[in-house]
Amino acid sequence: MAAIKSPLTESAQKVAGNALQGALVDLIDLALVAKQAHWNLTGRNFKVVHEHLDEVVDLARQSQDDVAERAVAIGVNPDGRARTVADRSELPQLEAGYLADDKVVSAVTDTLAQIIGRFRERIAQTDEPDPVTQDLLIGITHGLEKQHWMFQAQT
Repeated sequence: MAAIKSPLTESAQKVAGNALQGALVDLIDLALVAKQAHWNLTGRNFKVVHEHLDEVVDLARQSQDDVAERAVAIGVNPDGRARTVADRSELPQLEAGYLADDKVVSAVTDTLAQIIGRFRERIAQTDEPDPVTQDLLIGITHGLEKQHWMFQAQT
């Protein structure tokens, strides 16, 4: 199969591709962390937090697809393989077993804050080389920041 020709210069493609790959790893792992918490949640606020975690999973899954498709559109192969995500993830992992709702809210709040920080760095990095990728990252950050606010309000 022929490679996709990039609309970007080689250097712009590299910057945007790296930003997109990092975003992809963060989003895949966020979906996994949130689903793990969703399955093992306990506590007085179970239902609200349980359903809220699914909102985070949905956002992460939709966003990872958008990120991967943007990567392909600029001629970069996205790598969402389990080993790649495990090797490159910077997210703290949840404990195994049942998880108290207050601990989950705190952990998800912290996790979202970390991801948002990295997304904001990627936004800055893609400003000049690829404003289209930057726009995608800005939109995703908007959703992540909304979820961060909503989880933070529960602490």
